[in-house]
Amino acid sequence: MTTLALTVLGRGLVDPTQPVLRADDEALLRGRAAFETTRVYAGKPFRLDDHLARLSVSAARMDLPEPDCLAFRDLVAEALEGIGDASLRLVWTPGPSDGEAPVGFAIFGAIPAGHEELRARGMKAISLPIGVPYELRAKAPWILGGVKSTSYAANMAATAEAKRRGADDAIFLAEGEIVLEGPTTNIWWRSGQTLFTPSLETGILAGITRDFVIEAAPALGYSIEQGVYERSELAAAEEAFTSSSVRELMPVIWLDGSALGDGRPGPTQAALQQALRRAAATGSARPES
Repeated sequence: MTTLALTVLGRGLVDPTQPVLRADDEALLRGRAAFETTRVYAGKPFRLDDHLARLSVSAARMDLPEPDCLAFRDLVAEALEGIGDASLRLVWTPGPSDGEAPVGFAIFGAIPAGHEELRARGMKAISLPIGVPYELRAKAPWILGGVKSTSYAANMAATAEAKRRGADDAIFLAEGEIVLEGPTTNIWWRSGQTLFTPSLETGILAGITRDFVIEAAPALGYSIEQGVYERSELAAAEEAFTSSSVRELMPVIWLDGSALGDGRPGPTQAALQQALRRAAATGSARPES
């Protein structure tokens, strides 16, 4: 990622080549930190308040100090001048274990190349079992289901495995082939006029773009069902796509070597993608009524 700007709590705008964390910060030593990623459209971060609220939830789940969301808002605003379209990552660490203050910073980066090409052709995905009952994943405090932690090594390993098998992304399955989510995405599929997505009771992340889809789909003629679903139900869908902040809505045309639907990006993803862009352009980031 090409860094466009970096701001640090208590320091303001800093040179992105300068150090921000001590070598003994628990974010580095133990992966014990919370983060959020959103997309900036023409200088406007998408649903920043929602991301800050979720950052606070993740921090509480990991027993981190509560982040100062107002200070984070100011931190973001300080760097927005001259920023057009970008990705924005907010990071909150507990600092070193010797009692030094927590560290918060915001990184603005260029949108990775290739997203529009991938959206046009559609993604290939593989399913990866994690061997844990979804009930345990959702409720066990030591698993941290639904938390955005910087302990992302397993997620990145899943993405690497997908690419090793000739795919673009992965979908995690709980015990019993229960569909969960991708390493960095929520998953959706359509049968008729109904959109299906795993419910939060499976321990998945409460995605901010996922929320947008839930709000926007009814105006486009689709109903939403959230539940506990097996892989076979996803595989039989007419259309599938993922949702995430930076990649937005991305069609999935292939799962484990077999086509999903007719093997092409579908109309529902396209319509919701357009609705997302329209909402982002208004600055309110809410669906049109």
